[in-house]
Amino acid sequence: MSADFWAGYISGAIGIIIGNPLDVLKVRLQASSSSQPTSPVPSISPSTPSPTSTLRPFLTGTAAPILGYGALNALLFISYNRSEAALNSLFPSGPNPSNPNTPTTGSNLYTTFLAGCLGGLATWVVSTPTELIKCRAQLSPSRTSSWSITRRVLHREGIKGLYFGGGVTAIRDSIGYGLYFWGYELSSRIMASTQWGKEDGPARVLLCGGIAGVLSWASIFPLDVTKTRVQTQTQVEGRGEGEALVGKKRMGAWAVARETYKEGGIRPFFRGLGVCSVRAFVVNAVQWAVYEWIMMQLGAGRQRGKGNESSREVTMG
Repeated sequence: MSADFWAGYISGAIGIIIGNPLDVLKVRLQASSSSQPTSPVPSISPSTPSPTSTLRPFLTGTAAPILGYGALNALLFISYNRSEAALNSLFPSGPNPSNPNTPTTGSNLYTTFLAGCLGGLATWVVSTPTELIKCRAQLSPSRTSSWSITRRVLHREGIKGLYFGGGVTAIRDSIGYGLYFWGYELSSRIMASTQWGKEDGPARVLLCGGIAGVLSWASIFPLDVTKTRVQTQTQVEGRGEGEALVGKKRMGAWAVARETYKEGGIRPFFRGLGVCSVRAFVVNAVQWAVYEWIMMQLGAGRQRGKGNESSREVTMG
């Protein structure tokens, strides 16, 4: 396996462990409506006050993301790095100062964004079923396990059922990850041009990773709200996980978006953004730090040089 596979897998799994409690709150806020509210705070039984029982509601739906997002993050970074290398060879960034007849092939922010979009699109095959299982587990009133939900969906709908809401998920991931890598590279360049950024590498990675996470999630949050509501229609309708909507056909993304807008205009599309932003900053700061550290340990890290240059020659395009 390549270095970016292991770095992506491990950093993705660690990010999920850290961010899942806030992700539970985010999903519950997204799925709630004014007519049928879903409590944003998981209920805790007073008869079981042990630390384990107190934390358990906030760990709901963790199993699927740890396995799924580890693989997703590995696929994301592999796809991104390969796509960026291919795009840089196809779209040179400018003339080579040492040899005007040979263009340079260093990265620029345009190819960084496009490579991020391609990388995000490649994760669709993993992210759609992982998101569906995770969100349904987090909204399940009986705290149904991820494995039980997977078995029910496969039994009733087959593999196709795991990819319900795949269209809006693919759009969300493509745009979101494009801005994610673009934001990380841009903020890294800006930070590297400052004296503080040059002297404090780990802090720079943490800050730039956090900024990239917030930028990415804020930009696609309405799509994420729509995706969550599409994939969890059974819970929102008050039925158990996986139960069919009797007399009603499950709505697609466009129909769900229209219904959400009727509920309260643009505001429901940003419900839970505050919680999500806090989670995005913390998770992605740690995730990027772990990724960069593992890549360095495996001899594949990006060595930042003087000024704002790096081994990948990221330019402003």
